[in-house]
Amino acid sequence: MNPLILFSLGFIVFLLSGIRIIFEYKRALKFRFGKYINTLQPGFRWIIPLVETIQIVDIRVITINIDSQEVMTEDNVPCSIDGVVFFKIIDPEKAVLEVEEYKFAIMQLAQAALRDVCGKVELDTILSKREEIGKNIKRIVEKETESWGIIIIDVKIKDIQLPENMRRMMANQAEAERSRRARIILALAEEQAAENLLAAGKLIDKSPSAIKLRLYQTLANIAAEKNSTILFPFPEEVLPRNTKKDE
Repeated sequence: MNPLILFSLGFIVFLLSGIRIIFEYKRALKFRFGKYINTLQPGFRWIIPLVETIQIVDIRVITINIDSQEVMTEDNVPCSIDGVVFFKIIDPEKAVLEVEEYKFAIMQLAQAALRDVCGKVELDTILSKREEIGKNIKRIVEKETESWGIIIIDVKIKDIQLPENMRRMMANQAEAERSRRARIILALAEEQAAENLLAAGKLIDKSPSAIKLRLYQTLANIAAEKNSTILFPFPEEVLPRNTKKDE
């Protein structure tokens, strides 16, 4: 084969092997003989094969899980807590050159911060103020990642696992609290009913006709079942009644 053709084919392969397509949500750090040159923007790019290399960095919001951590709270309750970290790379150069594995480093920082924050508060605080706990962890982690060109978007507490005996105790406590509220509501209902009955009795006592109507209504309710016999040993008119009028 003609050497010129071989050279042409080799040159074409050389040119094609240097073509790189960079997506909009990524950036590429270009290195020449291991030395950082610049950051390539999205689009069609070409590098010198065998001389230059690139490292792709994703600049979208990235999510990593915080593995479950065994934590002893301030009130000496053992629990397992896990979460999730949302972060974004704003300076690809620093994210690659300043830290070896930024994902692994952020995960380690988040785990240490979670143990530190949750170990300084009581269990009730962790259960009721997850958002505040997440913000405290975020504040600790972002102090370190700021110099890496990475910002922490948010930290969320996902799950809190408690020992079986602690869960039973909390269930008993919740049941006792509901029982207490039910008794208070029942007592208030009895109090209101007694007040209304007292007011109704005073109002009925002012009118003999109202007393008779109330008596007949009671008898009608009893007779509705048709399983009882009502006997009056003396006429209703001889029943004692209060004739004193309220002043």
